[in-house]
Amino acid sequence: MWIVPDWPAPANVKAIATTRKGGNSTGPYQGLNLGNHVGDDPEVVLQNRQWLQQQLGLETVPVWLNQTHSIDVVNLKQPSAEVLDADGSYTAQKHLPCVVMTADCLPVILCDRQGNQVAAVHAGWRGLVDGIIEQAVAQFSVPGSEIMAWLGPAIGPKAFEVGGEVREQFLAHDPDAAQGFEPHGEKWLADLYLLARQRLASVSVNDVFGGDACTFSDAEKFFSYRRDGVTGRQATLIWLE
Repeated sequence: MWIVPDWPAPANVKAIATTRKGGNSTGPYQGLNLGNHVGDDPEVVLQNRQWLQQQLGLETVPVWLNQTHSIDVVNLKQPSAEVLDADGSYTAQKHLPCVVMTADCLPVILCDRQGNQVAAVHAGWRGLVDGIIEQAVAQFSVPGSEIMAWLGPAIGPKAFEVGGEVREQFLAHDPDAAQGFEPHGEKWLADLYLLARQRLASVSVNDVFGGDACTFSDAEKFFSYRRDGVTGRQATLIWLE
């Protein structure tokens, strides 16, 4: 139904990544679509979100974000029904789920070794190149070496074709980013997972797990914007119990 991260997080840190399995959406949104900005029936999306909350036994509603490929990370202090403009959320509060939605972009979740702080990040290539991961790590009150990360389902390195201008932006920040691109005709294949690991390493987060799915190539399991255009969104959540 969903993916439970395989990482050595403290026992009180809970996290899952949904797939398209479950839910009530139909048509191109078939399954558990959690995005209400993609053209699906808002009532059905609400049902899907409520179903997920019940299945996970969450005491409070996740704080959903209006994601715009920014590098804004909000610090959640209390539950909020308001949809916040940001591409990441951080909290040190218990029972307050951080959540990001994706359909090819990379979801990154973070926690500290003590199990006191968590964050969720929506990292498409724009967010990655602009520094969304660094912004999220900066929210923590511990150094990066005390933080671990899990990379959720994203478009894989054999499927993510980009133009040379995308590669140039990454290389302008770090020449080593060249490792994350393979020539593909006149374009390039980009490895979001590798590029994210590089950015995490740049802020001393070296305990990184996950990063082995491909949303594009697994239509049965995942929504993919690059593959389908009109499609739903899966979600990646992390919270403290």
